[in-house]
Amino acid sequence: MLELRGVSKTVLGKPHIHTTDLTFQSGTMNVLLGPTLSGKTTLMRLMAGLDEPTEGTIHAHGKDVTGVKVQDRKIAMVYQQFINYPNMTVYENIASPMRLMGKSKAEMDKAVRGTADMLRLTPMLDRKPLELSGGQQQRCALARALVKDSDLVLLDEPLANLDYKLREELREEIPKIFQESGAIFVYATTEPEEALLLGGNTATLWEGRITQFGPAPEVYRNPKDAVTARVYSDPPMNFAPCSKQGNSLSFGEGIEAPADGPFATLSDGQYQAGFRPNHLRLEARSASAVPFRCTLGIAEITGSETFLHLRHGQDNWVALIHVAHHFEPGSEIDLWLEPEHVYLFDADGALVQTAAYAAAA
Repeated sequence: MLELRGVSKTVLGKPHIHTTDLTFQSGTMNVLLGPTLSGKTTLMRLMAGLDEPTEGTIHAHGKDVTGVKVQDRKIAMVYQQFINYPNMTVYENIASPMRLMGKSKAEMDKAVRGTADMLRLTPMLDRKPLELSGGQQQRCALARALVKDSDLVLLDEPLANLDYKLREELREEIPKIFQESGAIFVYATTEPEEALLLGGNTATLWEGRITQFGPAPEVYRNPKDAVTARVYSDPPMNFAPCSKQGNSLSFGEGIEAPADGPFATLSDGQYQAGFRPNHLRLEARSASAVPFRCTLGIAEITGSETFLHLRHGQDNWVALIHVAHHFEPGSEIDLWLEPEHVYLFDADGALVQTAAYAAAA
């Protein structure tokens, strides 16, 4: 078990990590999800012992390891920017941590070849890193971490340089490996989809703060505040002002929806409605669908999907349409939102109510 107790990190008077309490259980997959500069790498460096916290302590299996050097701890770390030994072959690179651990030649050979096969490196075992492509070099660095008998494995966006097919395969394989090993696995990513695919637990980060931590599907479906909802949505969740009065939800300009179901018991007042880009549609699916007329900024067609960058009043939205559509920039587009996909947040950004379908989708 790894525990961060009241841990914070300040650099030149600027907080990089605000006071954080976090516990990772042995044999679990844990994802740090947040945008660039949200604090993911800083947090991982604190866990690894590469940096010391300004305040607080770090405990591994009940023992205070704050200040213990990384070389004196059973830790493996892989960065997005791969690091290999250029004068060694791929085989020697992968075997190097096992050699330092005093493993037998037979043990090393079995582990190296098994890991190399999983990472599609077998044909490259006799090559030097500089003879490999960038993706192959990253796989070599990843393989070296996988064969190391570590209690804590920290992977900082390790699949970013790999091709799509291999990323998909490794997202399935990596959690199985570490669950079997009993190691604590911490994986940093900027991609909400990757966090969901990896499973396990997700900690969402925003400007050096952990906004929520729990099972990945639970955090995704029930974000406790608007910041978490924004982080755990790609493209980010859309927001619009909304008011509740009696049996009606009003979005302004005469746009209303019935305040039934979970919204029926909500107190009258002003709220912020949140909804994901894929829930804006070109056609209504029910009589209660909420219509919005938006102005198109630009449309991005990516194969079978179209991202519409929109302006609605003072708000900028993105709609994800699962069909290729051609629209002219500046054109007016009518989009529809089903009320069951709406999250409502209060003035402080805290979640106050979720429609039943949104919580399960």
